[in-house]
Amino acid sequence: MSNQTEQRDLAAYASHGPQSRGRLLAEDDGRETTSRSPYQRDRDRIIHSGAFRRLKHKTQVFVYHEGDYFRTRLTHSLEVAQIARSMARALRLNDDLAEAVALAHDLGHTPFGHAGEDALNRAMQDFGGFDHNEQTIRVLTHLEQRYAGFNGLNLSWETIEGVVKHNGPVSDKPRQQIALIDAEFDLALQDHASAEAQLANLADDIAYLSHDFDDGLRAGLFGLDDISDLPQVCTALADIKQRYGVIDLGRTTHELVRRLISVFVEDVLTVTAQNFAAEKPSRADDIRKMGRPLVAFSAPMADDLGCLREFLFQHMWRHYKVNRMTSKAKRVVTELFDLFMSETNILPHDWQVSNGTPLAALPPDKRARIIADYIASMTDRYAIIEHQRLFDLAPVFK
Repeated sequence: MSNQTEQRDLAAYASHGPQSRGRLLAEDDGRETTSRSPYQRDRDRIIHSGAFRRLKHKTQVFVYHEGDYFRTRLTHSLEVAQIARSMARALRLNDDLAEAVALAHDLGHTPFGHAGEDALNRAMQDFGGFDHNEQTIRVLTHLEQRYAGFNGLNLSWETIEGVVKHNGPVSDKPRQQIALIDAEFDLALQDHASAEAQLANLADDIAYLSHDFDDGLRAGLFGLDDISDLPQVCTALADIKQRYGVIDLGRTTHELVRRLISVFVEDVLTVTAQNFAAEKPSRADDIRKMGRPLVAFSAPMADDLGCLREFLFQHMWRHYKVNRMTSKAKRVVTELFDLFMSETNILPHDWQVSNGTPLAALPPDKRARIIADYIASMTDRYAIIEHQRLFDLAPVFK
């Protein structure tokens, strides 16, 4: 536990740095009592991690070579963090913790977005499957190997809890990596996460729903006429036209995204403030034990978000142009996995041995997990080049 005091006015039910449950491994280097709070240190460790840097070349929907403008996992994570941080400050919650959870939540994603995850999960079906949330915990607690005293980033309890419970309590049997960290850290999986982590979760929804309209319009997957009757979108477009008349698509799109984010954020702030006032939590654990999330959208807004999500599913995420890209991406991931499983000697040297044991001598499930770690760590570009190196009969000098 840090001896530092908070230097700002946070609500009693916020997550206060000095009351952190600490880190799994004590660090006796005196740094925890410097000018940075525990959650600021967590945020900084995440930003400086190799996994975070690689998000720059991992895509959301489009494969990296489709255009430099479209969002990547890195830009998405930064947008989620900005929204979560802003909402946390407005509610007098700990914006450092909200930001840390938001920045970490996508570190376990494979190349090629959900297409890559689906392919890797199918390839891993006989070996425990693959889930990007679990992989994020593997990255944070095991795979990042930068510090002399420990593997992983040794983040604070509250940050790890927030990432594990990114989508709410873990009520079913937890996946292996989450069960392992829970056994060591007692994350109270059946409880809700802190208010800050709940904010990060909704900030994720706000960011991707708003910005996918931006990317979809700019990619030509749908036009303004196709979305003019959608809830919230119709109001925003009418306001833009009333204020500015007819303007170009780029400006219209940006103004639309601004308005969507604003209306979603204001709804969360209003509903959450009302929930806090009604329930009167006096400490952070009161929110965890509430039995329902206190950070929430209103019922009408949740319905509107469902309509927007359904539109994007039909007209963007399952658009035939996107399907063509994801089809190729799935083949790349599947073929790499199958080849590495049968020929471990073609893996990079650092990946051919685990704790002194050759990969080929490991049981299939352990070998498969390490290969999944390797593939999941790849950027889109690296995965494509690696596939070319191994499957293209022509020489590839890259």
